[in-house]
Amino acid sequence: MILFLIIISWVIFQRIVELYVAKVNERHVKDLGAIEYGARHYPYMVGMHVLFFVTLISEVIWTGFQTSPVWQPLLLVFLGVQALRLWALMTLGRFWNTKILVLPDGQRVAEGPYRFMKHPNYVVVILEIMLLPLIFQAYVTAAIFSVANFLFLYFIRIPKEEEALRHYQK
Repeated sequence: MILFLIIISWVIFQRIVELYVAKVNERHVKDLGAIEYGARHYPYMVGMHVLFFVTLISEVIWTGFQTSPVWQPLLLVFLGVQALRLWALMTLGRFWNTKILVLPDGQRVAEGPYRFMKHPNYVVVILEIMLLPLIFQAYVTAAIFSVANFLFLYFIRIPKEEEALRHYQK
């Protein structure tokens, strides 16, 4: 139970800090003339993430705070994924955001993890939503939200971001 409380508190704290940073960054890039794309789907994305945490916590309580027999390797992979998240966020710096904000005539970032993949933060989110529940044997949460998140990213979020980048960036 203690391990779960530590990890879930840390992850939720991370998300709260990220939302604050995103708000500060949003003001900065909008002052530079950024245009927002995908505003209509954003509340659904936030809602899905909130529901993920509520469902995860509920399932872990329901199942008695059980850790997976392979929780240590899963946790190590999860921590590696967090390192990738930090690398992606630090690479974008003041341009990182939870919203799709594009500067007209800007250039697509091709440094850090963006040298190797277009959307490292989405890879992080996919893995995180799968790994965190698996560490605590919350298999229903892992299955439902892994599929829902992947479908949302693949069919809505990433296409909208790619459209914005094609339209506004060099």
